[in-house]
Amino acid sequence: MCLSIPSKVVKISDDETMCTVDTMGVQRDANLMMMADGDINLGDYVLLHIGFVMNKIDEKEALASIDTYKEILEHMNEQDRRDAILEDDECEARGKTNG
Repeated sequence: MCLSIPSKVVKISDDETMCTVDTMGVQRDANLMMMADGDINLGDYVLLHIGFVMNKIDEKEALASIDTYKEILEHMNEQDRRDAILEDDECEARGKTNG
């Protein structure tokens, strides 16, 4: 099952094709080409899929989802926790290479 952890947009490239998101303390780049121009702003919460921002979500909804993920992550060791956060938007790509 693929689950996307809400990520906060912390930087947008000058040409607005890429952004940097923070996913529970882990920052990474994400592609904005699937979104309309000007649709994403600094501070917005978004959902990613295979490195692309797929949609923007309400902050209240995002924070509630993050709280749920934190509860789940409390039951994992540190490495599994970090892997879960890093890999949350790559499951479709992994599935295609595995089968």
